[in-house]
Amino acid sequence: MPIHLYLMSAIYVVAGIFHFIKPKMYKSIIPRYLPYPMQLVYLSGIAEVALGVGVLFDATKNLALWGIILMLIAFFPVHVYMLADKKFHKKFPKWLLWLRLPMQFGLMYWAYSYI
Repeated sequence: MPIHLYLMSAIYVVAGIFHFIKPKMYKSIIPRYLPYPMQLVYLSGIAEVALGVGVLFDATKNLALWGIILMLIAFFPVHVYMLADKKFHKKFPKWLLWLRLPMQFGLMYWAYSYI
């Protein structure tokens, strides 16, 4: 298994765990039009951990990689919301908020490259 898959796995597992360590921070970036924001934080954390672990096993690797791609697509509105809402401009540099948009496509490509 390529070393990059271990790195990808670690990134998603660690990111998912942080949904449980800092749930209020993640809740604050959920767009207001989405219901049950805290449940979405925990659900997305579970998904990130499960998909991150899933890439490590041949039996689940492709399904997990497609899941990561779909998850990143689902997260895209959060990044747009953070860019559009001025309250985030005080917490994060605007260039970083812009950078996150193409970064999502890079992460999707990275996942797709192992399918």
